[in-house]
Amino acid sequence: MPIVTVPRPRSKRAGRLPARAVPFRRRLLAWYARHRRSLPWRGVRDPYAVLVSEVMLQQTQVARVREFYPRFLARYPTLEDLGAAPAAAVRETWEGLGYYARARNLHATARHVVAHLGGALPRRPEELRRLPGVGRYTAGAVASLAYGAAVPAVDTNAARVLARVFGLRGRSRTAARERRVWALASALVPPRRPADWNQALMDLGASICTARAPRCPRCPVRRCCAFGARRVGHLSRSSTVETSPRVRAAAERRR
Repeated sequence: MPIVTVPRPRSKRAGRLPARAVPFRRRLLAWYARHRRSLPWRGVRDPYAVLVSEVMLQQTQVARVREFYPRFLARYPTLEDLGAAPAAAVRETWEGLGYYARARNLHATARHVVAHLGGALPRRPEELRRLPGVGRYTAGAVASLAYGAAVPAVDTNAARVLARVFGLRGRSRTAARERRVWALASALVPPRRPADWNQALMDLGASICTARAPRCPRCPVRRCCAFGARRVGHLSRSSTVETSPRVRAAAERRR
């Protein structure tokens, strides 16, 4: 499938990345090639299947989604199948995952795409975000993982990694801080490996650069990290970054 070229937002910070950006990308991608998690939705390029996995992973542990993801796709293998299903049947299939608004939104998205978009999910993040229940992270995930678009997908784990590596200190839930993180993430996305890059950030944050007790001595990017020289026990809470409640909740699944 061809790579989709998506214009990146202009940002003053995006044009002034620190020197550590190059080794950071190289080391993280090398680590991911060896240590990526084996998950049933990894490597899937079907936009619908990617969307299903991302919606399920919102506020749900990975182990739980492993069980429900193949079952849901077996019953509704395409957008058309999901859109044609009765709402009660979709809810029944979703039973056990909780947060049923996700199932309603996914069902509404399927019906809208089939009725108005020719049965194909949009390729651009801004168009994906017009669909029910699709926020900035999910739109970036579908665009990069399914379509190869060079756009960021920043969940809490990815935001934490970027904040620590590039020294974004302070705790803030402001829109200005979130814009700063997304601008940095956008500038860092490698055009040829956006899917690997976005998943590598999330995997590192989930397994090594955790919110509590990060395992810095084992981190593959510690030498180019603003906090890598500190002992794990001395990493202050100021080395983390706060994102919106919606993004934080969605990203808990990666741990």
